[in-house]
Amino acid sequence: MKELKLTTMTKDTLLTATTRLSNLGEELDVPFLKLLGVRCISSELGKGEIVLAIKPEHTNTWEVAHGGVLLTLMDVAMAVAARSGDPADRSVVTIELKTNFMQAANGILRVKADTVHRTPTMAFCEAKLYDDQGNTCCMATGTFKYLKRLATRNSNGSRTINDDKRNQ
Repeated sequence: MKELKLTTMTKDTLLTATTRLSNLGEELDVPFLKLLGVRCISSELGKGEIVLAIKPEHTNTWEVAHGGVLLTLMDVAMAVAARSGDPADRSVVTIELKTNFMQAANGILRVKADTVHRTPTMAFCEAKLYDDQGNTCCMATGTFKYLKRLATRNSNGSRTINDDKRNQ
């Protein structure tokens, strides 16, 4: 059985980072984000900040953060920023997302996002992702559409409105 070699962080560092982050900010009530371990540090006035301690399961074959993880973090931080600036407290869906990957990322990652412009139905945001050394690893812009809670179908086929679980 091949042992995973961690060249940029030790198991002790990983445990310490994960433990430190578990008490920082709050967990977002989204199953996929819980699985990743994303923590929301702040969400106010059109700004959002999230963090994630990279674990071996977040990496690619080069043992650095997988691009899909980085893209997810950028998307989530901008969605947090867009929602925090909406007086109607609506949800958002991503309409467009552009990311520039500038260098590999590892360790504890922090994403800071801002709402650059808002209309009654859309938010235009930008974000930067930093590694634990303060290096900018990627940047993104995104367009988000504001929506009321979406209707879905239950097991009987009837349309239902899902509760917004953000504040539970």
